[in-house]
Amino acid sequence: MRLVETSILFFDGVCGLCNKTVDFVLQADRNRVFLYSPLQGQTFRQIGKDHPEVENLDSIIVLSSESGAEELLHRSDAILFILEHLPGYRWLARVGRLVPRPVRDSMYRLVAATRYRIWGKRDSCRLPSQDEITRFLP
Repeated sequence: MRLVETSILFFDGVCGLCNKTVDFVLQADRNRVFLYSPLQGQTFRQIGKDHPEVENLDSIIVLSSESGAEELLHRSDAILFILEHLPGYRWLARVGRLVPRPVRDSMYRLVAATRYRIWGKRDSCRLPSQDEITRFLP
């Protein structure tokens, strides 16, 4: 088994779709590649100090140090990175990479623009269960 660096998946803690995505990734992430933190949390605020380009970014964001250097991925690149690291879903990431980034990001923006209307908005951020607590950052 190869050792995998841990990546942080930042998500909108009040978004119904984002929370469903986190639930899905938690279940599929058998290698425990990801830690999770809401965009509204202290961890993301700290990251934002070093990466001002994400200040007003309303997207799922992945902070990866896989290549030895910190890299922030967002929109469709973040989704594909997540899929690439989930056993059983790598094929979907490979198919997704065939679609040019501008097209992928346009589709991402369309879903993002309607996510609250379709999946709802919570009053507060998701709280991890006792089993999940070690995988969540503030």
